[in-house]
Amino acid sequence: MMINIDQTTSLHLNNEVQFFCFELEPEGQIYATNVFKVREIIQYSESLSQTEGSNNGVMMGFMSVRGETIPLLDLRRWIFAAYDSPWSELREFSTPGEKIIVAVCDFSDFVVGVRIYGAKKIISRKWDEVTQATEQGIAHGKVTATVRYEDGRIVQIVDIERMLVDVFPHLESQKEDELKNIKSIKADKMVLLAEDSPSAMKMMQKILDQLGVVHHDFGNGKLLLDYLFSSPSVIEEVGVVITDLEMPEVSGFEVIKRMKADALAREIPIIVNSSMSGDSNKNMATKLNADGFVSKSNPREIEQALREYLS
Repeated sequence: MMINIDQTTSLHLNNEVQFFCFELEPEGQIYATNVFKVREIIQYSESLSQTEGSNNGVMMGFMSVRGETIPLLDLRRWIFAAYDSPWSELREFSTPGEKIIVAVCDFSDFVVGVRIYGAKKIISRKWDEVTQATEQGIAHGKVTATVRYEDGRIVQIVDIERMLVDVFPHLESQKEDELKNIKSIKADKMVLLAEDSPSAMKMMQKILDQLGVVHHDFGNGKLLLDYLFSSPSVIEEVGVVITDLEMPEVSGFEVIKRMKADALAREIPIIVNSSMSGDSNKNMATKLNADGFVSKSNPREIEQALREYLS
């Protein structure tokens, strides 16, 4: 599954993305996540260290992979659990099969095992072939976007960030605590934000509101660029652009590329806000001339970056 920096940079320079596709049940709906979030696919046969109480929820327990202990989540339980289902009893939604197939994912500085039924192909798509989902749409808003598989079937892109927030609420609580310690910034210009994950968008809005900066928020890079280039006066009013990397229609890489190619917009600092926080993605953003890189929705890092580039 590993892809080197030159390959990833080439993909994004061509406005392409690769998705790892998988099923959660035999001949079922195809789901996917960005291939760069997946470290490896393994068949796990060892015993699990059980969570306190039981393993009836989304989290099945802890698994050991080459000496590293990581939580194992049953993605099908999370996807199919209705909002009013008790999180303490989700076994009826479990991924079927005796074999435990696991996608080991690494994102937002967090490693987690995700149980799937079976791996399918890795597909490459242009970002304008990716359609944004809605909060009220399929899978209870747990899907950020859709693409077409080779045979024409719809592939649903899972909102992995939201899954982490749902299963590990203390991660969000930590950010809420950090929010209390950041101070307002005096700025004459506004911030533009592009983020396709609703859960990540809500946290970013809280951070920017706490910092006291004027901001306009967009669900993907296309909407941000449409607004930015609507008139020269808008460009003059923008102090910083904060963008996710993975977004439907127009990615964060394309946002950087287009802004740096424009005589006026190239002077606006661009901060990459991404869950793909490994060195390869930082290097990739740097190669495209982004000005800063912060871990997804990290209050302290965002405050530091805006103090440097906005005030």
